[in-house]
Amino acid sequence: MKILNLYAGIGGNRSLWGNQHKITAVELDKKIANKYKKLFPDDNVIVADAHEYLLDHYKEFDFIWSSPPCPTHSKTNYFTQHIRKRPVYPSMKLYEEIIFLQHFYKGKYCIENVISYYDVLIPATKIGRHLFWSNFNIKKIKQSKKDIGTMDCKYGNTACKILPEERNAVNSELGLHILEQAQGIIKSETINQTELF
Repeated sequence: MKILNLYAGIGGNRSLWGNQHKITAVELDKKIANKYKKLFPDDNVIVADAHEYLLDHYKEFDFIWSSPPCPTHSKTNYFTQHIRKRPVYPSMKLYEEIIFLQHFYKGKYCIENVISYYDVLIPATKIGRHLFWSNFNIKKIKQSKKDIGTMDCKYGNTACKILPEERNAVNSELGLHILEQAQGIIKSETINQTELF
C-alpha cells in the first residue's frame, strides 16, 4: 500500500508497520523529521506543512493516517489557560481534515487526536487517551494501562528524552492494529471489485 503519515513526529504509530509499504511521512519540524528518518530510513520523509500537503497529495495514497497537533483540544489546554492569561481557540484543522477526507477521499483514513475538554463536534472512537475518526470500524484493542496513549519506545527511551513533545505519540501496537484493519478492508474491496469484472 501507499501510505501517507501526516504530522509524523518520530513515528510512534508507524513503528510496527514494517517496510513492505511505501510510506510518505510529513513533519514540519526538521529536527523531529531527521529523527524519524534515522528510525525509518526507507520512508520518504518530507519537511512540510502536513495540512497543506494533504490537500495537494491525498489522491496518491491508499491509506492516510493523520495526527494533527492536540494541545488546543486537550484537557491540559483548558486547565492551564490561567498560565497564558487567556484561553486559546481550538484549532479547527482537526475538523477540517475529518470533513475533507469524509467527502473527497476514496481510500481508507484514520485521524487521531486526544480526548478533548469539550464534546467532540464529530463522533469518534475512543481508545485509551485517544479519539479516532475513520471511514472504517476500528475494533477495540486490549492494552496494558502503561501502553494506552503513550509512546512505545522500542526504538529507545532516549527518543522520549530528546523529543519530549513526542511522549504522547500513539502506541505502536495500536498503530499496527488500526493499519491492519484498514489493510484488510482495502484487500477485501479490491477482491470484490475484481470479481465484478
